[in-house]
Amino acid sequence: MGKIDANKKKKLESLMNTSFELFTTKGINKTSISDIVEKAGVAKGTFYLYFKDKYDIRNRIISHKASQLFAAAYSALQKTDIVIFEDRLIYIVNYILDELTANKPLLQFIYKDLSWGIFKKALLTQVSNDDVDFAQIYQKMIDESTITFKDPEIMLFLIIELVGSTGYSSIIYNDPISVRELKPHLETTIRNIIKQFTVE
Repeated sequence: MGKIDANKKKKLESLMNTSFELFTTKGINKTSISDIVEKAGVAKGTFYLYFKDKYDIRNRIISHKASQLFAAAYSALQKTDIVIFEDRLIYIVNYILDELTANKPLLQFIYKDLSWGIFKKALLTQVSNDDVDFAQIYQKMIDESTITFKDPEIMLFLIIELVGSTGYSSIIYNDPISVRELKPHLETTIRNIIKQFTVE
């Protein structure tokens, strides 16, 4: 990487890190682009080289943070001897729930603004070279499985919606039960969802 590319990467990372810090402490509505560029130490024009507005950077941060979570979960999965598709998916879900339990501000930031559209973009778009292509990982897990699935994207959508909404309430509010108590119920429901999408 040349000096110019390294400088661009540094500015982009500074903008994203600063925005994440401000969004999670002040909230997106109380954070202006002027706040971001001042704290990041870059010119306002630099911000607009990379992003359309603060909602664009928010969506890109969500994509990036989601990618980092999936990368860490998949990396941990690779160190196990789990081979069955549904067990692998449940391992990833549990890993991510544990990470979000340990980092509640990240959960609040991601969940509050996470829609399927943004999540799908996170699956298909790499924000930085460090990001993983989770769509590719998910497809690889399906291809390596001995099971054939109908509508695997819909299956993933249902699992994400289930885990996202129930996990959020259990982690943030401990309601109706703790995330530890919720996990066995989630596991059973995920297995049932997968079964519904399995081609006999």
